[in-house]
Amino acid sequence: MVQQVSKLPLFPLTAEVNAKDHLEIGGCDVVELAAEFNTPLYVYDEVTLREKCTEFKREFGDRYPTTVNYSCKAFINKAVLKLFAEEGLGLDVVSGGEIGYARAFGFPMERIDFPGNNKSAEELTLAVESGIGHIVIDNLYELDLLQKITGQLNRKQKILLRITPGIDPGAHRYETTGHRDSKFGIPMVVAEKAVEKALSLPGIELTGLHFHIGSQVTGTGPYINAIGIILDFASEINKKYRFELKELSVGGGYAHRYTLNEMIPSVSDYAGDIIRILSEKCRELDLKRPHLIIEPGRSMVAGAGVALYTAGVIKDIPGIRRYVSIDGGMADNVLPAFYQVNFEAVAAAKMGSAGIEKVTICGKYCESSDILIRDIELPDMAAGDIIAIPGCGAYNLTESTNYNMSFKPAVVMVKGGDARLVRRRETLDDLTRCDLV
Repeated sequence: MVQQVSKLPLFPLTAEVNAKDHLEIGGCDVVELAAEFNTPLYVYDEVTLREKCTEFKREFGDRYPTTVNYSCKAFINKAVLKLFAEEGLGLDVVSGGEIGYARAFGFPMERIDFPGNNKSAEELTLAVESGIGHIVIDNLYELDLLQKITGQLNRKQKILLRITPGIDPGAHRYETTGHRDSKFGIPMVVAEKAVEKALSLPGIELTGLHFHIGSQVTGTGPYINAIGIILDFASEINKKYRFELKELSVGGGYAHRYTLNEMIPSVSDYAGDIIRILSEKCRELDLKRPHLIIEPGRSMVAGAGVALYTAGVIKDIPGIRRYVSIDGGMADNVLPAFYQVNFEAVAAAKMGSAGIEKVTICGKYCESSDILIRDIELPDMAAGDIIAIPGCGAYNLTESTNYNMSFKPAVVMVKGGDARLVRRRETLDDLTRCDLV
């Protein structure tokens, strides 16, 4: 197997092999980036990020009136928020911290929706005071709490009700959120009660419904089924309460292709099937077509990010395995250990070399589960080689930890041969600043 980007279409759009036989992203030699900024290092390609924004707006928006809200839990950074604001996207936030982060940057608050299963009074107050677009109500308790807050602030707040449609999308059990036994959302058996209650509260304006079935959903069927269930419900409450469904959020969960042998729908596939069933079902039920809201996260940023590591100890266990240890691992890249995500990788300075050995790439942390990739073919590896792993733009950094008192990695954004540091590497001062003696 020859290591060429043309045979690894998992890297950012600008990836190529330069004259030195090195991997290049955004016109920047990643081996040189590793030398300048050290490793572990996360590299984001601005061209790929902007193209993903364009793709989602085109594939959904050209078919149907759609708002694209980027789901911040996948990756949040001021440089990324600036880019998404410029591209006209909204945000999906799930905590007061994410609201505060967006607010500190100056992101338009009316373009932000706020779901979450256990929002505090402080978070809801911040959301209402900030003029947030929608609060996505997750339970009946939250309705009462929000009504109290809007009364105290003399405000009226737009909301969506998050309904659990009872759909299992077949994703990893930790990434499934739309099934009946979920901590998220209002079960169908009490959904009508939630609508009746929301319509009765003076400080609340119910504009629509929301569902989210999970993450890394690798087919369109679960969305089709969920939309059918939710629109049947919308028809019932329209007849009973004269409630017009003005907005429908179908959440996110659109899958990213991590390995060469994975087959996932394209953005066009998701858009085509979602909008087709939405339009057909509205005609069937004689409902006005609601404005559509989507919340892509992983699928927006995963492919734009590449993780760079430096190989260290190489351990041979004759007849069993060759381990290549790297200077990062599960503290900055938890997806393999937590969600069993499989990655591909290349030796960034040996792009034209044939894969001549099978190795397992392991991290440096004190856990046996700290394995990034098992049994991958790479060129003959040596200490000091730079390993590049594509598809690392989502969740890696937002779920990173300081396990073993490690420093969270630096992040650079690349474009046209320029690399700019958008997050510095942590230091010992960062680790100790919250401690009190």
